[in-house]
Amino acid sequence: MSQEIKECCQVDYSKKQADVYTCPMHPEVRQNTPGSCPKCGMALEREVKALSSTKYTCPMHPEIIQDSPGSCPKCGMALEPMIAEAEEDTDELDYMSRRFWISLALSIPVFIVSMTSDLAPQLLPSAISMLSIQWFLFVLATPVVLWGGWPFFVRGYNSIRTWNLNMFTLIAIGVSAAYLYSLFALFLPSLFPPLMQTEDGLVHVYFEAAAVITTLVLLGQVLELKARSKTNSAIKTLLNLAPKQAHRIDADGSEEDISIEFVHVGDKLRIKPGEKIPVDGVVLEGSSNLDESMITGEPILVSKTKGDQLIGATLNENGTLIMQAQKVGSDTMLAQIVEMVSKAQRSRAPIQQLADKVSSYFVPAVVIAAILAFFAWYIYGPEPRLAYAIVSAVAVLIIACPCALGLATPISIMVGTGRAALSGVLIKDAKTLETMERVDTLIVDKTGTLTLGKPKVTSFLVEDGFDEMSILKYAASLERVSEHPLAEAVVEYAKDNDLELGEVLNFKSTTGKGIEGEIEGKKIALGSESFLESLGVSTQNITKEAEALRQEGKGVIFMAVDAKFCAILGIEDPIKATSAEAIKELIKEGIRVVVISGDNETTARAVAKKLGIDEVHAGIMPDGKAKIVKELQEKGAVVAMAGDGINDAPALAQADVGIAMGSGTDVAIESAGITLIKGDLLSIVKVLKLSRATMKNIRQNLFFAFVYNSAGVPIAAGVLYPYFGILLSPVIAAAAMSFSSVSVIVNALRLKNTKI
Repeated sequence: MSQEIKECCQVDYSKKQADVYTCPMHPEVRQNTPGSCPKCGMALEREVKALSSTKYTCPMHPEIIQDSPGSCPKCGMALEPMIAEAEEDTDELDYMSRRFWISLALSIPVFIVSMTSDLAPQLLPSAISMLSIQWFLFVLATPVVLWGGWPFFVRGYNSIRTWNLNMFTLIAIGVSAAYLYSLFALFLPSLFPPLMQTEDGLVHVYFEAAAVITTLVLLGQVLELKARSKTNSAIKTLLNLAPKQAHRIDADGSEEDISIEFVHVGDKLRIKPGEKIPVDGVVLEGSSNLDESMITGEPILVSKTKGDQLIGATLNENGTLIMQAQKVGSDTMLAQIVEMVSKAQRSRAPIQQLADKVSSYFVPAVVIAAILAFFAWYIYGPEPRLAYAIVSAVAVLIIACPCALGLATPISIMVGTGRAALSGVLIKDAKTLETMERVDTLIVDKTGTLTLGKPKVTSFLVEDGFDEMSILKYAASLERVSEHPLAEAVVEYAKDNDLELGEVLNFKSTTGKGIEGEIEGKKIALGSESFLESLGVSTQNITKEAEALRQEGKGVIFMAVDAKFCAILGIEDPIKATSAEAIKELIKEGIRVVVISGDNETTARAVAKKLGIDEVHAGIMPDGKAKIVKELQEKGAVVAMAGDGINDAPALAQADVGIAMGSGTDVAIESAGITLIKGDLLSIVKVLKLSRATMKNIRQNLFFAFVYNSAGVPIAAGVLYPYFGILLSPVIAAAAMSFSSVSVIVNALRLKNTKI
């Protein structure tokens, strides 16, 4: 494709088009700024551009997904982007804030005048009649109720229309009841019984209750939206880490600054000291120290030289690097982390089923309770019975808040999974986080989990009659086409000896046992002692030497040429510096630690002994690992499995919680519910503590929501009146309802400060 065609077809995404806002009920209403529909008063919604892939969902009902912002048809909550954006969309918050402040300005005089006329009428000028006061209340309260509360009436109407009853159903009914009652009392006082009328023929109105309730609910919405925005702070923090530009080096050696969006795979980029790595790639030139704490959660600098991998958004501390871009856009590790965390935050924990079941019956039960309270007061209450009946019924409707019950679990999950991501732990879904709390047994693979996973050949014993370099060449040539974790160590050892490797024919691999192939006309076999014996090769002469290497914690590879034993390679994989501390912490937390390894038992036990682990299963094939996990589960254990290789995938899938090392294979990561980016067992301690803290937080939220509603509804209905003369005002009920959801969110936000 010519350069002219490329330039012609290229879309300049840097020129952002203006947003267009429209009304869901009147799509012909369109404007370039957010606001209210002039026809129905609903909040205008931003149209989604053809180029945009943003989807919106509800934190309480993640199954609700749509292409544009709006309200959840089930609970009425404002929908949020499925993947948080670095620049927060505050349209809904601005919309509610504007209504709140205007409603507050009108409600304050309504409240003051109403309370003064009820409690201290002597303070009012004698020239002002009670009828004038009622008209004053009506004039100021009406815009608050009809304009300020319009979103609640629309959501309440939609909830009844679709029969998805929610908190807005109760608010709409309650405010409507207080306002309509007051309208009839103002315009048609003669319809009411004489006992409810004053000497002037007036009936007490509740315009202040309708106005103040609306204002308090608006305040609750504003506070809730602000608090909810903080639950995505982890993702926003990650997104804000990404640099906006990159220094691209063109083919002629010239350098230009380009937007990160225009970096392509294969581009050469320069990273100067103090700058962030723009995308994932590999170092071509230079050396430096990088701060990768945004990925690993650890502030230790990592040295990078030619050939080392670079992770986008990590910080280059001192040297200048030339890199080649390998992964860009949604393929970068940062983008994948954001996607994974977003999915986890939208997933539902099993404990949520309890809240869902209760919520499904809650709103109808509250409406029935309000009706019963109304008739109880109307039949048995003191005069004026109708007024008491209205007040108690409205209070019952307003105080009940199923929103707090619905938010109890998802908000804590959002904060918990975000907190984990900032600590270098990716949790696939809420079920995994909940299950992790109950884990009592941890199974760990040895290579790459307890050890560094970077083995080196430290011993090479060759039988008499064989040329050492020729044998090493054959071994490395065969291992070069193998996927075994120890294969690379043999290849690197041969390279260190400047050997040129040969071509392999008829390669065959027996999983967990060994490999075979033909090189320069010779049949080469590499593998375990039992593997060579199955091929008819005797290894008895070298048994003592092999056992001595195993006692040192080294892995041993046996080798044969043309069915004759020729050499053993001793391979050492150093134990990770943090493994001992992690095992100690896990045991302290009451976790039973078990080692499962495909290595020889002597080698596996030598490593386990150094770490203080008593239970070891060695020489286990991949299907055998999964079988051991299943056997432990059948005995009642809740098992977590930590591994990093393809051979660990079956066990990771079988375990109650699979934990993959970030340095491991894609297959292992896909099979796991938790990925430790740094590949450090100390991260398991972190996720265990975080899981326990999150589930404790969820139970606190559910307890508060249950107790609040269990106590609030009867009190609002007036059960305390016969004993203490206390009848809850609808205004107090509205304040309690508004702050209940906020309190649940604030409690969940405490997880951000949990020490793990």
